[in-house]
Amino acid sequence: MCGAAGSGKSTYAHRLGEAGYTVLSFDIEAWRRGFRTHPVPVEGRREVHETLQRRLLEAVDDGRPVVVDTSFWSRASRDEYRELLASRGVVPVVHYMATPRHAILESLARRRTAGPDDIAVPVEQALSYMDGLQVPTAEEGPLRVIGEA
Repeated sequence: MCGAAGSGKSTYAHRLGEAGYTVLSFDIEAWRRGFRTHPVPVEGRREVHETLQRRLLEAVDDGRPVVVDTSFWSRASRDEYRELLASRGVVPVVHYMATPRHAILESLARRRTAGPDDIAVPVEQALSYMDGLQVPTAEEGPLRVIGEA
């Protein structure tokens, strides 16, 4: 999954989970570790990604379909996971949530930090996330665009 906070990544990932995918969620893992605000501190992000990567390889080795639910805001972060999966002969498909800005801001305005998929994100932070997102392109590899920008 790739997209800004509030773009619908978790909802989409949970639908894939209902279809049999193993869902690995950055926000759920961060919540388990006690992080209730964004951005998660650097060391916390590192630990969460290490856990997700370990579980991703376990799922792939077991032959299970898997979705990683995190923003993948930079091409470098997507490439890191691509390289990890290349060691197993797997080429991932990026599912990019092309959600309009107004819909993202409306979604985030309803959040109350009641759980890992409901972390409140201040407007300024949300705008920074949206503006900093490096939108994936087909040049990177397989890409599925969900919605329209």
